[in-house]
Amino acid sequence: MAIRRGRKEAKKNLENHEAIDDAFAERRALLENEGSNQEESFVQDPREQERIRKELEEGGELHKMLGIDEKLSSEQQASLQRLEQKWMSGLQGTYNAAEEDRKPLMISFDDDDNIQHTEIGSVTILGNNFDGGEEIRLEYPGKGTEFYTLDYDDELGWRKGRDAEHTARNIASIINKRSTLVHAFSESNRIIFELRDSSLNPDSLVIFVDDPGGQDMIAEKQGVELDSRDMTLQDYQEVIKLALADGIITPSEDQMLWSMRQVLNISEDEHVHIVRAMFGDDVMKECTVCNSMAILYPEHSAWYCETCENWV
Repeated sequence: MAIRRGRKEAKKNLENHEAIDDAFAERRALLENEGSNQEESFVQDPREQERIRKELEEGGELHKMLGIDEKLSSEQQASLQRLEQKWMSGLQGTYNAAEEDRKPLMISFDDDDNIQHTEIGSVTILGNNFDGGEEIRLEYPGKGTEFYTLDYDDELGWRKGRDAEHTARNIASIINKRSTLVHAFSESNRIIFELRDSSLNPDSLVIFVDDPGGQDMIAEKQGVELDSRDMTLQDYQEVIKLALADGIITPSEDQMLWSMRQVLNISEDEHVHIVRAMFGDDVMKECTVCNSMAILYPEHSAWYCETCENWV
C-alpha cells in the first residue's frame, strides 16, 4: 500500500543521520553568514549610529514637528506641565473611552508654531447647595442651544455630588457625552470647555448659566466673568465686547445682558445706544422663533426678523 511505502521511506530518511547533519550545518552556515553581513553593514557606518543615538536623546524630528525647542523658557515649561497634568494625569479616572467621545489630546498652534491653549471658557461651582432649576446652556448661532439642567429624574440631567468637585465631574461627564459643540472636563470645582470642532468660531460659542438662587454657579469665557452680581458699567461693556465679538446676539446672550441691565438699571434704549457706539448698526440678533438673523432698526431701538415678521 502507498501509505505503508511512504512510512518506510520516511523511516529510512530519518535513519540517514549524515544527511540530516549536513542539512543542519548548511542552514547554520546560512544564518551565520546573514548575521555577519548585518553586523558588517552596521559597523561600517558609525556616523549613522551616532545620528540615531542623538536623535533618540534629543527627540529628533518629533521636537521639530511639535514646535518644541530644546531650550524652553520657564513659561513654555509651565505650559507643557499644565498640558501633561490636564491630559495625562488629570483625566485619570474621569474619562471612559468606551462611553465618551473625546480625543485624549488636542493641541493647536499659532502662526509661530507656539502651543496655544484650547480652553474657551468654564463654569465654576461656587457652592454645592443647589436650590433647584440651575441650568447650563451652550449655544452657537445657527446650531441651536444645548440645555444641561439639574434633574434627578431625567437620565440626561446632571446630579449633585457629595461636594463641588464631584458635582463638577458629573456635569462635565454629561456634557461631554451629549454636546456637539464642546469637549468638557473637570478640574477641581470647574467645568472646562473646548470646542469640539476646529471649524467653529470661539467668539460665537455662548456659555450661559441660569442660577435662580444666584449663589451656586458662575460662567466665564476668555477671562471675563459672566456674572451680574457686583456688576459695574465697565463690566457690562466688557461683557458686550465678548458677546458681540462675532456680531451676533444669541437668545442666551440676550437674556444674560438683560439680567445685567436690571442690576445696573440700564434701559433698552440705553443698551441699544451702547451697542451702536461700540459696534455700529450691523449687529444682528438671532430670532428666538425661527433662528434667523434679525436686523437692527436704530429708530425703534429694536431688532426685526423679516423671516417671521417679528420684533425680537
